[in-house]
Amino acid sequence: MIRIATAGFQHESNTFSRVPADLDKFRHAGMLEGEAIRAEYATSQSTLAGFFAAVAEVPGAELVPLFFTRLTPMGAITDEAIRHVIDRAVGAIRDNGPWDAVLLPQHGAAVSVTWPDADGEFVRRVREVVGPNVPIGLALDMHGNISRQMVENADITTVYQTNPHIDAYEQALLCARLTMRVMRGEIHPKTAIAMPPLLVNILNQGTSDRPMSDLLAIADIQRRRPGVLSVSVVEGYPYADVAEMGMSFIAITDDNQPLAEEIAAHLAGAAWEMREALNTGGTAVDEALTRANAAPAGPVVLFDVGDNVGGGSPGDSTLILHAARRLGIAGLLQALCDPEAVRACQAAGIGGRIAISVGGKTDDRHGTPFDIAGIVTALSDGRYEETGPTHAGFRFFNDGPSAAVRSDDGYLIVLITNPGGSMSLQQFRTLGIEPKEVKIVVAKGVHSPRPAMEPIAREMIWVATPGVTTADLTTFTYRHRRVPIYPLDPSAAP
Repeated sequence: MIRIATAGFQHESNTFSRVPADLDKFRHAGMLEGEAIRAEYATSQSTLAGFFAAVAEVPGAELVPLFFTRLTPMGAITDEAIRHVIDRAVGAIRDNGPWDAVLLPQHGAAVSVTWPDADGEFVRRVREVVGPNVPIGLALDMHGNISRQMVENADITTVYQTNPHIDAYEQALLCARLTMRVMRGEIHPKTAIAMPPLLVNILNQGTSDRPMSDLLAIADIQRRRPGVLSVSVVEGYPYADVAEMGMSFIAITDDNQPLAEEIAAHLAGAAWEMREALNTGGTAVDEALTRANAAPAGPVVLFDVGDNVGGGSPGDSTLILHAARRLGIAGLLQALCDPEAVRACQAAGIGGRIAISVGGKTDDRHGTPFDIAGIVTALSDGRYEETGPTHAGFRFFNDGPSAAVRSDDGYLIVLITNPGGSMSLQQFRTLGIEPKEVKIVVAKGVHSPRPAMEPIAREMIWVATPGVTTADLTTFTYRHRRVPIYPLDPSAAP
């Protein structure tokens, strides 16, 4: 029997958020062991599902799920939480060995108070435990801030190549298949990473949109060269104040280091030539609302960039709601994270009237509470399933206890207990709301809601709202980033 281990954690840490990723939050999100991991993920299109499928292709091979946890993006991981998570994952690998290979389902942008490169520290410790001869496969998110520590301690590193991330399964398949080829001695991977002094604005990270689609096309040409095993364009995550923050490019060849170096450098140079086009802005709030209201038909989807739950925001920004009321624009649907308001709705019951303030309660970056009076139209436990395409391939969602309110002045507000980024229309449908029938839908995200929203949208507008995920990176004070880096330092040179 070939025994392959999988263990790890996923977190995208927004170091500008005031909400810490503490141990209680990880516990609440779920720390899974053993077959509970298979039950949650094997039928999804996630990284872990790809691992399960790839190992199942090999007669006599067994993938042993040990430990996994993932937490919605928020602030940096506390010391207590990161030590607990890494100790459990590494300890499970150590205590249940020996292994023929190890597969790690990481994100790549985890930051902790203890280790700014938390993913890299984890991979390093796994390597320390299994030794130099056990192949390690590392599958990462396209928003990872990739460190040399990560790739140097792994034999194979693959990265999502779509944003929204609809190829998590496929990239994990590739990662696992290549890792098993290393295990059998069929290939001898050589890896190169190029890290140009370049950020790409979140608004320009959609891989079906130019110029990012052009860059991916260049990578695809390089991928077809003889001896190339994998080529990854990594967009990076600009809301983590760490030294590795920014774009990177990874090339893996079969025993040809010069070719790997050439390809990574070629892609970095191509991105540098596109640097201005990779950093453009969004639409002002009032302009976006006016355009949406004037559209002949809906839904018009407004992406609330500054409150991108998938990027670490709290999901309770009211800035668009306040602007809509000021402009006299109704017919708007939006989800807000507000546990207190959910409890008030539960107390009122379905059909009950409420008059409460919702949202704008986390900090001073995301607006002030929004007063509503209206009817509670539905209540739910906030659990729903999405079998269609989703960002990162997840299937099961849990917004926590949820409520729907129709305000007297024409707003449809979905109130949820856990931050939720509208990655599935089921978020609304389980509460009796059909988004296709609404004129304006506000989605808490930038690209992650696109698999859900694009099929129903007559028009999509990215709104330049403030917040901890704003597209205007000049509003943040970075202390640990590389200097210089474009566009924060316009004179930067490769």
